Amino acid sequence: MGKGKVSQGGGSLTEDDIEAMSKKWGMSVEESKKNMLQMLKDQLEKK
Repeated sequence: MGKGKVSQGGGSLTEDDIEAMSKKWGMSVEESKKNMLQMLKDQLEKK
């Protein structure tokens, strides 16, 4: 991991990025994290 925040062209998804996405999505940070976790679980189950 590393090389800066996704929102600034880097390769790491940071808390700041999640906060920015949450605002755009109209969700709380916790809701966004739960949503991302569920999406990751769904993707892993497909394999």
